[in-house]
Amino acid sequence: MASMLGEEVGQTVGYRMRLDQKTSAKTRILVVTEGVFARMALDDPELKGVACVLFDEFHERSLDADLGLALALDIRDGLRPDLALMVMSATLDGARVGQILGDAPVIEAKGRAFPVEIRHTDRKPDERLDESMARAVMGALAAEAGSILAFLPGTGEINGTARRLEGCLPPHVRLYLLHGMMDSAAQDEAIRPAPAGIRKVVLATSIAETSITIDGVRVVIDSGYQRLPVFEPATGLTRLETVRASRASVDQRAGRAGRTAPGIALRLWHAAQTASLPAFTPPEILAADLTGLLLDLAAFGVADPAQMRFLDPPPDPALNEARELLKRLGALDDGGRLTDAGMQMRRLALPARLAHMLIEAAKAGSARHAAELSVLMTERGLGGNDADLDVRLANFRRDRFDRTQAAKGLAHRLATEAGQKGADTQSMSSGALLIHAYPDRIAKSRGRDGRFVLANGRGAEVDVSHGLAGQDWLVIADMQGAAQKARILSAATVSLADIEAARPQEFSLDDEVSFDPARKSLKRRRKRQFGAIIIDDQPMPSPTGDDANLALINAVRTHGLGVMDWPNGALTMRKRLGWLRKGL
Repeated sequence: MASMLGEEVGQTVGYRMRLDQKTSAKTRILVVTEGVFARMALDDPELKGVACVLFDEFHERSLDADLGLALALDIRDGLRPDLALMVMSATLDGARVGQILGDAPVIEAKGRAFPVEIRHTDRKPDERLDESMARAVMGALAAEAGSILAFLPGTGEINGTARRLEGCLPPHVRLYLLHGMMDSAAQDEAIRPAPAGIRKVVLATSIAETSITIDGVRVVIDSGYQRLPVFEPATGLTRLETVRASRASVDQRAGRAGRTAPGIALRLWHAAQTASLPAFTPPEILAADLTGLLLDLAAFGVADPAQMRFLDPPPDPALNEARELLKRLGALDDGGRLTDAGMQMRRLALPARLAHMLIEAAKAGSARHAAELSVLMTERGLGGNDADLDVRLANFRRDRFDRTQAAKGLAHRLATEAGQKGADTQSMSSGALLIHAYPDRIAKSRGRDGRFVLANGRGAEVDVSHGLAGQDWLVIADMQGAAQKARILSAATVSLADIEAARPQEFSLDDEVSFDPARKSLKRRRKRQFGAIIIDDQPMPSPTGDDANLALINAVRTHGLGVMDWPNGALTMRKRLGWLRKGL
C-alpha cells in the first residue's frame, strides 16, 4: 500500500505487530495483527481516533479475529455508533457475518483473476505424503512452465519433501521453504520474484494461502491437508492435528496459480473427494485454549462470554477449564471478575500461565530469565527447536539475528512491565521458574529410558539419547501425542527441592491400609505424592485399632467372609445360620 502511494512504510501507511512497528504522526492507515487490535480495543474501549476497522481474510477465523470483532461490535453498540466495521474475505459465509454486523449489506466484487485449470492425481495408497509431493513437483517441472507453489500441512512434511528434492532439481531451479517458524528475511526471500532465467519451487504451509502473491507462480500443487491446533480441556494441552483442508482453503490455494497469469492447480486426490471436504475451516474458537479470551473479557468487564456477540459461541468445557485455571492462578475471583493479579497478568500480553510465571519471577528478582523463557515459548523458532529449553535459551542469548534482537527487546519490556528494573538479582533455574506456569506438568522419571509420569496423571517421553532422558525431574512446557505416550517438545530440568519450595501445599502424605488375601493379613504403606506422582512408598508396621477394623470390613466386602480364619465351631454356626435363612 505504501509503495502504491510512492511513500515509505510508516508515513500514510504504517504497521504494528508484537515485535515491531512503523508509524508516525502522518499515519492514517494502520495495519495490525489481530492480536494487536484486540489489545487496542481492550486498552482503549472507545478506540479514539479510529474511524473504521477492516477485518481482512476473516475466513481464517482465528481466535483473535473472533474476539476482535466481538469487541468492536460491543464498542460500536455502546460507545461509538459512528465506528464503521467491514469484514472482508475471498471465501466467506457472507450472510452469517452480515447478520451479526446488524444486517449489514454484503458486497461481492469479482475482481480480476486469470483462469486456473484444476487437475487431479491420485496418491499411491502406500506412499508417504512427502514422497508424493516430491514426485508431483518433479513432474510439474518437466511438463509445465513457471514457478511452483506446493502446499503441505507442516514443517515435517516440508522438510521431508525438501530432502527428497535435494540433488534432483535442475540447475536453473531454486528451492525455498515458507512457514511460520522462519524469520522474516527468509520468508521475504521465498516470496521475492525469481531472477531472470530462474524457476522457484516454494514448499509452504497454509501461511501462503492468502495475502501473499509470489510472482512467477504458474503451478500450485496441493496436498489437501492442513494442521490445526486442538485444545483438550481435560488435560489443558493443545495438540496439533493433521486434517483435510476445507473447500474454501483448497479454492484459495488454487487461486494462487492465477494471480498474475493463467495457471494450473494440481490436487493430490481424486476429483470426487472434493465434494466430501468440509465447506470451511473450523473456527479456532471451537477448539482452542480459552484462558486468554476469558482473561481479556474479564478485563473488558464481561464475566460471561455469552453477553458478547461471537459468530460461534465458545464451548462450555473449554470455558470451564479456563475459568478454573484462572482462579487457580489468582487472576479471577469466584464471581469471574478480574483481580489485581489478573489485571497485572493481562497487561503483560502473554498467555495466562506465562504471565503468572513472570509476575512470580519478578518478586524473586528473576524476571529477565522468565521473560526470555516466555518469549521463546510464544515466538516460534527462536533458539532452535531442541526439547531442552535451556539449550534453546543459550542459543537465543547468542543469536544476533534481527528477529532475535527484537525478541530480546520484547523480553526486556516484559520484565520491566512485570515490575523489575535492571538485571536479575537472583539466579533461578528455568525449571524452577516454569513450576509457576505448569505445576500440573511437573514430571518424574519412570527409569532411565526417557519415560516420565506427570502430576496430572499423563505419561510423556523423550528420545532415550536426549539429555533430558536421564533427568529425575522435569517441568514440561509442551508435548504432543497420546495421553500416556506423548512426545516431549519442550521442557526444563528441576529439582525436588525446588518443587517443595514452590508448591508445598500440593504434597500429600497418606497411610494406605490393605488386606493381603493370600496371606490373610493386613499391611500398611506410607505414600508421599505430588498429584499423581508417587515420590515415596514405604512399608509401615501393621495397623491396629479402628484402622485395622475398617480394613477388615472392606476386605470382607471385597472378597467375602471366606478371607477370614474361622474356627470349626464358627464355621458350623455359619452353616446353620445359612440353612435357617434359606428356610425363612
